[in-house]
Amino acid sequence: MHQKRQETTTKLPIKRKGTTYVARASSHIQDSVPIVIALRDMLKLARTAKEVQEMIKLSLLKINGRKVKDYRESIKLFNILEADKSYQLTLSPTGKFAFEESKLKDSHLCKVINKKIQNLGSVQLNFHDGSNVISKDKIKVGDSVHIDFSGKITKHISLEKGKEALIISGKYIGKRGKIDSVEGKSVSININGGQTSLKESQVIVL
Repeated sequence: MHQKRQETTTKLPIKRKGTTYVARASSHIQDSVPIVIALRDMLKLARTAKEVQEMIKLSLLKINGRKVKDYRESIKLFNILEADKSYQLTLSPTGKFAFEESKLKDSHLCKVINKKIQNLGSVQLNFHDGSNVISKDKIKVGDSVHIDFSGKITKHISLEKGKEALIISGKYIGKRGKIDSVEGKSVSININGGQTSLKESQVIVL
């Protein structure tokens, strides 16, 4: 499937003029990067979609440790793409998607967006990228965790004062700052010396 270039999310760092259609991500259309755009347009590891498809056939590409099977597969925020190196999808200070070399070789960062009670006291944690795990740990909605490629939680980061956070939507998208306070669903963040109040849904604690 494809979509018109002018209809793509403004977070994609592609030219607004060019071919009429571009590849559409297989899921999370407004919040992810299709493999073909990542490899061809952002990382410059391929020149054409055909070359990307050949890399897939040779099992050269993985997302969070899982082999890529389609050139439209979605890379979501903080997912790990394995190509020639390991890359993490993040947001630049201008609010555009960007890749940076990942220091996390076998895990990725996830934000808890909601929870669902399961049997025997366990809880299903649902994450911003569509993944989930079952856990008995005391983890709140809004917190972040590191998940290894087998699906286990390796680190828990609470949404609280003093922690660094990335703003993922709104006027300050792509900016980072330190959390000053958390009150209910409101998070106060210091950005370059200025304080702003945001909704919890607009930030990811790092």
